[in-house]
Amino acid sequence: MAFRRSSLLLHRVIGSSRTAAVYSSYSSLLRDSFNYSDCRRWYSSSESDSKGTTMSAAGYHVSNGPAYMRGAVFWEPNKPLTFEDFEMPRPKANEILIKTKACGVCHSDLHVIKGELPFASPCVVGHEITGEVVEHGPLTDSKIIERFPVGSQVVGAFIMPCGSCFFCSKGQDDLCESFFAYNRAKGTLYDGETRLFLRGSGKPVYMYSMGGLAEFCVVPAHGLAVLPNSLPYTESAILGCAVFTAYGAMAHAAQVHPGDAIAVIGIGGVGSSCLQIARAFGASEIIAVDVQDEKLQKAKTFGATHAINARTEDAVAKIKEITGGRGVDVAVEALGRPQTFSQCVQSVRDGGKAIKVIGSYGGRARQDLPKLIKLAERGIFNLDAAVSRKCKFEEAGQAYKDLDEGSIVGRAVVEIM
Repeated sequence: MAFRRSSLLLHRVIGSSRTAAVYSSYSSLLRDSFNYSDCRRWYSSSESDSKGTTMSAAGYHVSNGPAYMRGAVFWEPNKPLTFEDFEMPRPKANEILIKTKACGVCHSDLHVIKGELPFASPCVVGHEITGEVVEHGPLTDSKIIERFPVGSQVVGAFIMPCGSCFFCSKGQDDLCESFFAYNRAKGTLYDGETRLFLRGSGKPVYMYSMGGLAEFCVVPAHGLAVLPNSLPYTESAILGCAVFTAYGAMAHAAQVHPGDAIAVIGIGGVGSSCLQIARAFGASEIIAVDVQDEKLQKAKTFGATHAINARTEDAVAKIKEITGGRGVDVAVEALGRPQTFSQCVQSVRDGGKAIKVIGSYGGRARQDLPKLIKLAERGIFNLDAAVSRKCKFEEAGQAYKDLDEGSIVGRAVVEIM
């Protein structure tokens, strides 16, 4: 009955039919489709750069820089992350080597770490990053080099569009076929190979997006945007996922209009970003729902006009009361639980939209990321308020434990270099 009342359940976001199908159809291929011996052959072979100079991948290092780096590795579910030494990752054509400055701590990584989200292992997690351009891959397009010169500051989106598939050619970066078929299905970049290899053994390690919890990472250029000097590295890292996901859900999926009534259920990193985006879009009533008073109190600084503690009140009934019995135009579920999604569906008015945004692939890197940077630069989106904790690189594992226990209000960011 509740599903009839909400006229539209958007199936372009995670938890929906498309994303579920993607993970279901690829989960059985996670190990079988990745050929370790092929990777080792690639890793130990020689290759010519754009100047015709032969370079051995095994001995590769950045000019005047280190020959190896450290990264946080996930080995198996519910086991601690370990810090390992890696050979310096090497970018290929139209890819950029980034010196990672900061990486956000996201629930999507936590789902991988807990074994709730199928992904190849061992892998380096972390998928919302800022950093500095260090090097371009051989034969990289000159326009990319011009846009991202060495030394420029950048922010990376967790969806790294290839720029050439059917969907990317239509501007639908959020549905990039290469991203789903290679990175999310196999833990590689779009030639079917990882860029991460353990130092000494040469063992390949998979990449969750760019594998951002490392001192350096390789990112396809279309997944990057220039970060102005006026914005800080640490706080800006959340633009690549928490804010990116919220913007995609609100702009593309929900299509929020000025004057709309919005409910956001689950006020974590993505949920709090949804509140700020709803305010920026001119929503008239912005209702925050959570079970922690601390998060609800902070929600008001993000733009919430009403706050409901679902532990002590009937959230659906209260939302109906606030909206004069009709329900909201858009209800957003940002927690990823059946109970809260049921509340989401029951909270919308006739003709309204119920949206589940955990891991939503609603953001479009090339179009949306520059817009989000401008919102942050103008102070319309408050990055400082959204980031509630800053961690050292060595504290990344503890940050995920705290996230799992619900003790992080807002977003935590790991400062790497």
